[in-house]
Amino acid sequence: MDRRLRVRDLVNLGIVRNTVTLKNWIRDEGFPRGQLTGSRTRTWGESEVERWIANRPPAAKPPPKRPPGRPRKAAAQAQLTE
Repeated sequence: MDRRLRVRDLVNLGIVRNTVTLKNWIRDEGFPRGQLTGSRTRTWGESEVERWIANRPPAAKPPPKRPPGRPRKAAAQAQLTE
């Protein structure tokens, strides 16, 4: 039998950080809707969560970081004269 995971289990496993992100994933990312097991309790089967993680595309590479602050005048003038 499949183990049922609650929101706090998903948080403890490091799958999701909060309920807002979870709701966005259900709406936009195809995360399984789970089942209502009580009036305000939703649970997910462990296998369906693992299947979603396995089929999820890898995260996009973040853009390169720029150095903080404004560029120095000397560097800006050097670029203008080139």
